Amino acid sequence: MRVKLQHLAHARSGDKGNTSNISVFAYSPDLYPLLKDQLTAERFKAYYGGAIKGEVIRYEVDNIEALNFVAHGALGGGVSRSLCLDNYGKALSAAILGFEIEVPEGLMGRLRGM
Repeated sequence: MRVKLQHLAHARSGDKGNTSNISVFAYSPDLYPLLKDQLTAERFKAYYGGAIKGEVIRYEVDNIEALNFVAHGALGGGVSRSLCLDNYGKALSAAILGFEIEVPEGLMGRLRGM
C-alpha cells in the first residue's frame, strides 16, 4: 500500500545560503530500509518539480535510521535574496512528508497516524 512519508518518518531541516539540508528519520528501524530503497536523491529532487536547481546528495546515517539530503540551488538564490518565502528549508522539509512510499502489509502496524 502507498502511504505518505509522514506516516513512516519525520523530517528536520536547515538552510545556509542557497543550500537546504533536510534529514528524514524513520519512526522505527523496520521502516528505514523502505526509506533507503525508495527515497533516492533523484526521487527527492524530482518530487519538488524543478524548485531545486542544483545537485542533491544523499547521505545514509544507518546508526540513527536517517537519510540526510543536501540540496544545492534549493532556496531561490538564498533566503536573503529570494522573494519566495515558501522555499525556505522548513517548508521543503514539510513538503517531503507528502512523498509516497510503498509499504508492505506486514509493516502497516509500524506506521503512525493511520
